[in-house]
Amino acid sequence: MMGYTDRHARYLHRLISPHSLLYTEMLTAQAITHENHEHLLKHHTSEQPVVLQVGGSDPDLMQMAALRSERAGFDQININVGCPSNRVQSGAFGACLMASPDLVARIFKAMQDAVAVPVTIKNRIGIDDQDSYEDLDRFIGTLAEAGCRTFIVHARKAWLKGLSPKQNRDVPPLDYDRVYKLKRDYPELEIVINGGIKTAEQAVKHLANTDGVMIGREAFTQPWLLADLEQRVYTHDSVPVTRDEVQVRYAAYMKNELDEGTSVHALVKPLSGLFHGLPGARNWRRLITGHAQGKSLDQAALIDMVATYSSD
Repeated sequence: MMGYTDRHARYLHRLISPHSLLYTEMLTAQAITHENHEHLLKHHTSEQPVVLQVGGSDPDLMQMAALRSERAGFDQININVGCPSNRVQSGAFGACLMASPDLVARIFKAMQDAVAVPVTIKNRIGIDDQDSYEDLDRFIGTLAEAGCRTFIVHARKAWLKGLSPKQNRDVPPLDYDRVYKLKRDYPELEIVINGGIKTAEQAVKHLANTDGVMIGREAFTQPWLLADLEQRVYTHDSVPVTRDEVQVRYAAYMKNELDEGTSVHALVKPLSGLFHGLPGARNWRRLITGHAQGKSLDQAALIDMVATYSSD
């Protein structure tokens, strides 16, 4: 998610879930191919496996972005054909590209021909008036013919004309059955479902009908959901990681990052939902927000609080 899943959030998520496939926030091909791009691709080796998500509509720029992403050590590259924001539309990429499957196929092929790591697609189930199953089938079929084997499908259409990006997250109705049908019609493809998934129970149910589940906003709102999924999907009866362990390890990471000049705000932002649903959650958010807003500059006290805070 743009503005949320930065490298610090991903470091926290990896502490909570050792096996999940993590994604970066969307970066534009133009930014990645800029002369001063190295800081954008910076990530901790412990994040891996991690996917870089890129947006763009120029096949040559997207190919160069793919090459730089692979050299930076990302395990996969995902083409964003699902973001409905006005800024993205003005750059002629994101969800509006669903109207041009042949162009997306050229972009995909330019990228996949240039790199050894897998290139995948994230898309909606439709846009505006192009929202029939036949439209979606045409899009998926065109990309599959070009060689794409993995699609992450947000189970809502995007209204590019008339709804804000925020409204596009909630107003268009979810249609999970349409994504299930895609998997039935394309059993050879990897179909990952996304959109409105807020509990581990929902995720497990979707896994009975698709190959995977992508958790978006909820991973930031309630990151401990990833621990529940880790236990249910990957490790089953093994001893799960504890919140205390995550706190201590993230506090050590914070100290190293603060020593290198990383801002307090960037480091505490991913922590706001760590105690979601527990009695001390509101106090935790108040303390974290205070530090993020610079109301307390005692870094040693902040690190100690992160390592030792309890909701009891």
